[in-house]
Order: sequence, then structure tokens, then C-alpha cells
Amino acid sequence: MPHSDASPLFPAGARVATRFFPLSPALRPYVSTIYLSEVAGTDGSRVEDYLHPEWANLRFVEGDRPLAAIGDSPVVETPRFVATGPTSTATYFAAGNMRAWGIGILPMGWAKFIPLSAEDLADRLTDGSADPAFAPFAPLLGALQHVNDVDAAAALIDAHVCALLADAPPDDPVILAAHRALVDDEVTSVADLSAKLSLSERSIERLCHRAFGFSPKLLLRRQRFLRSLGRFMLDPSMAWIDTMDHHYYDQAQFTRDFQRFMGMSPRDYAARPKPILGAAAFARAAAAGAAVQGLHKPAG
Repeated sequence: MPHSDASPLFPAGARVATRFFPLSPALRPYVSTIYLSEVAGTDGSRVEDYLHPEWANLRFVEGDRPLAAIGDSPVVETPRFVATGPTSTATYFAAGNMRAWGIGILPMGWAKFIPLSAEDLADRLTDGSADPAFAPFAPLLGALQHVNDVDAAAALIDAHVCALLADAPPDDPVILAAHRALVDDEVTSVADLSAKLSLSERSIERLCHRAFGFSPKLLLRRQRFLRSLGRFMLDPSMAWIDTMDHHYYDQAQFTRDFQRFMGMSPRDYAARPKPILGAAAFARAAAAGAAVQGLHKPAG
């Protein structure tokens, strides 16, 4: 997991804010949230944080372009329209003075709007302005630069994505059923998924790679980890032993998962400042019902 030399982690005088905006009912099966992250007053320094594993996101950046690295990939300067597929590892990022609008894309939304298998962009990012798969969203980059009122900008994003529904392919109800099963904390094995969906394990394997980006076994392991991380994000005073999902055998198993998904130990993560994701967890929970995007329960 990369650590850049963009120190300090939280420059003196820096201001960080994240807001989440309501969605039109038509978008709720496809989009987790529309959100705005702003960083200001860094005086040339950068604010560092780590995104936890999540579903896909589209981000439109004004101001300083962030540095980012998914997992062990090299740290790069992101494009102004950065499209990120579903992730199974943490994303390091360092942000200077910037405003970034984001659209959280749920698995149903990926199948609806993105003409790629989810595994094609899993644990990767791409320049949405240059990648034809994201061409329908590319006009938002320029349009947002001409809107100063944040509520109007959020409404513009919502209306743009709603308009894309008209030419989008029909829904695949199996994706919605699989997503609901993945966020069910009593579904803990591929066999449970198979029984829940009345599909063979081989069919579930193909479905998960295509619509969710990863194998069903890894997705279930990721959800167990995110349930634990989500509790900690809402109450960082808790000991890790108290945040652990009840399906963990012991703390050693949890620690191995933490290292796998975040690239560091629970102790190291707890000790790091979380200038963007810490406050955002509370705002996301209030707006969308979950502290992290991977725990968002799909509508529809």
C-alpha cells in the first residue's frame, strides 16, 4: 500500500467537507449517492486518506487533481473525470485544494449504464473523458464547472443520470437479488448465495464477475470486513474486538482480512488521521443509511 511523501497528513488550516444529496426515486436502484467533497486552505500541501473497498464511483474534479493509487499500484495524478471500478482493496489518495463531485454506482447501475463487465475495471481507474464506456457521463465535467450553487449542481447531475435511463438496457433482476443477498449478514457462503438465488454455484461465479467485479467468495469476505469497518467508522473509540462481525472465527482472522483489504493492520489504520472519510462516514450514514458504500442496501 503506497504512502506518498505528501506530508503532513492534515495540513494546518486545511478545511475538509463532504455533503450527500438526495436522489430521484428513479435512480435509487442504480446510484448509492451523489456527493461533493471539498478540500481548501492546504497552502500547497495535500490531505491524505484511504478509501475503503467500495462499488464503482465516477468523480469530476475541479482545482488541484488528486494523487491516487489503488492497492499496490503506483501513485498517479488522477484525470479530471476519474471513473473507478469496484474495488477489493484500499485506495490511497492525497488531495490539494479541490472540489470533487461524485456519483456512487451500484452493481445494478453498472449493468444499466456501463457497457463493460465489472471485472474489466475491478481495482482500476480510468480517464472517463477518454474511455468510450463512460462517454454518456463525460458532459458533466464541463457542465459542473458553470454551476456555482451546489444544490443546483447536484440537481444537474441527478437530471443527467435520469435522462440516461431512457436509452439504457432493461434491468437484470438477478443482479438486484444477488446484491440484496450480499448485504444480508446471514449469507456467508457461496452455498448460501446459491440457495438464496436458486442458481448453481457456477452461474453465481459468472454473475459476480460480470456484475460485481469479483468472485462470490471474495465479495462475501469483503462484506464481512466492511460490516466491521463500518461500525468502527461510526465509533472510533470502540476496540476492534467489539467491531468485529460475528462471523469471524477470531481476531487473527479479522486482522488478516484487514491487511488484505486495507493494506495495513487495524492498529495502524486506527492511528492514522481520517480527515475526509472519518466525517464522511457520519454524513453518509445519515443520508444513505450506511457508513460505507459497500453496505448500502439497494432499492428496487
